[in-house]
Amino acid sequence: MPLENTLASSLLLAMPGMDDPNFSRTAVLVCQHDGEGAMGVVLNRRTDVLLGELFEQLGIEGAAREMKGRQVLWGGPVQVDRGFVLHDDPRPWPSTLRFGAFGLTSSREILHAMARGDGPERYLVMVGHAGWGGEQLEGELAQNAWLTVPAPEAMVFDTDSEQLWQVAAGQIGVDMANMADYSGHA
Repeated sequence: MPLENTLASSLLLAMPGMDDPNFSRTAVLVCQHDGEGAMGVVLNRRTDVLLGELFEQLGIEGAAREMKGRQVLWGGPVQVDRGFVLHDDPRPWPSTLRFGAFGLTSSREILHAMARGDGPERYLVMVGHAGWGGEQLEGELAQNAWLTVPAPEAMVFDTDSEQLWQVAAGQIGVDMANMADYSGHA
C-alpha cells in the first residue's frame, strides 16, 4: 500500500535524547509525507528577525506595529533563504501547500495582503523548512527519535513557541521532562 500523507498535519516532537542540534527540543509540523519523503516546519525556534525587518527587506509597507513586532521563526535547516507563511486561511493563495486545515504559502502576495490587513488572521512566518528523503523519517520514528502527536490549530497558532514542545506532548499525557534521554538519536 503506498504511503500517502500519513503524518501530514501531525506534530513531530523531538525526543529528549535527540542529538541533532537542528532538532533538539523541537516541534515540527508535518506538511507533506509520502513515498518520496517528508517536509515540515519547526514551530518553536525563534530567529532574531522581526516581521517588520523582513517586510522592510522585501519593500513591503503599511503593516501594523503589532504585526511588525512579531518574531520570524526558524522553520528548519533546508532552504533557509526561503520564507513561508503557515496559516489556516482557506482562500486560494498562490504557491500554497494545503494539508488538513493548514496552508503553507511561499508567495510574497500573502505578505503584501497581511501588511494591508487583508491576510490570514492566524499565521506564523518562518524561514527554511525541514525535510526527509524517502523512508528517512520512518527510520527515525523506528529509532524513537520523534514522538508523534495531533496538531490542533488552536495549539499551533495560540501556544507560545517556547512552551509548544511540552504543551504538545502534554495533550497525550506525556511530560517530556520525565522522558529518558537515551532514546531518540536520529
